[in-house]
Amino acid sequence: MNPVIVIPSYWSRTDDLVAMGDVGIYDHSTPISKPLPELETCLQSLEQVRGVLRVVVLVVAPPALDEAARARVDGICRTHPNLNPLVVGRAEAQRIIRVVESVAPNLEGEPCSLRGYGAIRNMGLAVAAALGHDIVVFLDDDEVVLNENFLIDAVYGIGLENRQGLPIQAKSGYYIDRHNSPYADVSKPRWYDRKWSKREEFNEWMTAALSGTRITRSNYVCGGCFAVGAEVFCNVAFDPQITRGEDFDYLLNLRMYGYDVWFDNQWYVRHLPPKVPSHAARFLQNIYRWNYEVKKLAASRSIINLHHVTPASLKPYPAPWLDERELRRRIFFTTLSRAIAGPERKEYIELLLSGRKDAERWAESVSRSYFSFQTYWPRIMASLWEDKALAKTLVTMGTPPELEKRSAPKNLGSLDDALPMAGEL
Repeated sequence: MNPVIVIPSYWSRTDDLVAMGDVGIYDHSTPISKPLPELETCLQSLEQVRGVLRVVVLVVAPPALDEAARARVDGICRTHPNLNPLVVGRAEAQRIIRVVESVAPNLEGEPCSLRGYGAIRNMGLAVAAALGHDIVVFLDDDEVVLNENFLIDAVYGIGLENRQGLPIQAKSGYYIDRHNSPYADVSKPRWYDRKWSKREEFNEWMTAALSGTRITRSNYVCGGCFAVGAEVFCNVAFDPQITRGEDFDYLLNLRMYGYDVWFDNQWYVRHLPPKVPSHAARFLQNIYRWNYEVKKLAASRSIINLHHVTPASLKPYPAPWLDERELRRRIFFTTLSRAIAGPERKEYIELLLSGRKDAERWAESVSRSYFSFQTYWPRIMASLWEDKALAKTLVTMGTPPELEKRSAPKNLGSLDDALPMAGEL
């Protein structure tokens, strides 16, 4: 096994409110002047982990902040030589993008880049392929790893079959919060949030998943605690159109293309998210997200050789969010209620008058775009896989300057000795 840990790291000028509808709105951007960035805390927690061969940090920042963010990330990574850090910023990403464009020159948008949740994940997969890593372990920079067996737990079961003979190639762990709870807070929501809350549905699913066997079929993906093998990531891409929730969207993609995501109830990280800058901006992203998921699943039913994914197969969570009538009802009620009584009332009035319908029209117009891009993905990854010249360039460019003398790589045998044999899951 040759796993790599991939960490997208998002940077911004300040933590001020973002304008609703801005491109490049992320859930956990770090202000460039923050004294102790989340990335430092995350990497510090990885120092205890056995078997780390390489950590790839993807630097996501607006163009005007690109150099400052890169310098900040290089400085942080220089203090963690044992993690063998590789920084991928705009320059390194351009090397990957050139390969993508040579294989698929007519693709629209940015399917593999450092902009947009799905495209950023694809960049992580592309870098891993070029370096020859057969397992990608995604971690977010606002998380901390809690024990030395994080990587052992991450790769546990990958490449094997369960007792029913079903292959395990993609696997999610879960978050715990500051109070060591894996459950969503179900304290009574404000009346104007009731229809938008999915916490009870999520907790119902999580309770069953945590009480079963260690590895079970998943309806949920924790993007910051997610492991995927080369058999899957070289054949199925993340969707660059998705506004947020690219991790759950990937579960839908995998099911449509004949794969599954599994849930490991003994693998987890602590999530320490910063304050949300604008709930209205996030709500707008979610309106676009869920409308897109509904339209995309509908479009997939007319494509030959794809598996049909139905809301019923995703009960109790997130089935209601994939039912078009129920989704419209929830969006309308929540938008109206927050426009009357919630914070950011002006933004919600705009959503009530036009934003909701704009999202539906957009989702309909791009509902088939992923499937066009996906036809190229296996070819793209085949071109990238163990490209020695590209790998050498990425390592040379991406190694932080003046990196302290590295220790010898930690013994991967500690991983292999701890892993089960086929049929033991």
